[in-house]
Amino acid sequence: MNLLIVDDHEIVRKGIRAVLEGEEQVTKIEEAGELEEALKLVTIHEPPDLILIDVNLGGKNGLDLIEMCKDRQIDTKFVVLTSSSRKGDFIRAKELGVAGYILKSSNVEDILYAIKAVKRGRKFYDTQITMEEATSERSKLLASLTERETEIFLEIGRGLTNTQIAEKLYITENTVKKHITSLLSKLGVKRRTEVALYATKIWRRKGELDE
Repeated sequence: MNLLIVDDHEIVRKGIRAVLEGEEQVTKIEEAGELEEALKLVTIHEPPDLILIDVNLGGKNGLDLIEMCKDRQIDTKFVVLTSSSRKGDFIRAKELGVAGYILKSSNVEDILYAIKAVKRGRKFYDTQITMEEATSERSKLLASLTERETEIFLEIGRGLTNTQIAEKLYITENTVKKHITSLLSKLGVKRRTEVALYATKIWRRKGELDE
């Protein structure tokens, strides 16, 4: 497998190269410190099997290189290896069809695993990024709750039973159950316990559950 490492920090490039050179499946490694240099290597020579690229390239966006290669129909796979956890970068990278997105804070084993997974035709997205994206999406769903549903959501997070919630909000237990059914549907979960876990995580983290 031929690789191209694109990063504007030489120390980072050399460090990644040192790690990858010990892998049997890696036959050739090239480096580029800027977008234009990387584009020349990809277009003039035979494209590498995989390009490891940073988002931040000396004031330019590494994702632009991916777009350029896609426009030129260059057959290569991309794995973004970056310190950027910005949602916009991750979304754009996925739209461009990158095979992987890894944060530089990941350990060496994770980076090697990602490269091997991509080589086998799979995709690998850093769990920290995907969890943040899922949390953001769920937060949007919470905004769609009615005032009563939000009240019940909070009480579930505090650990109250349906009976206790009914008593506290002066409504029937059957009404509580109907609102919970609506909550399950809006939050995309199947069990009340999932609502409870999510409510506890979100609202306690924000200090909303403190008495």
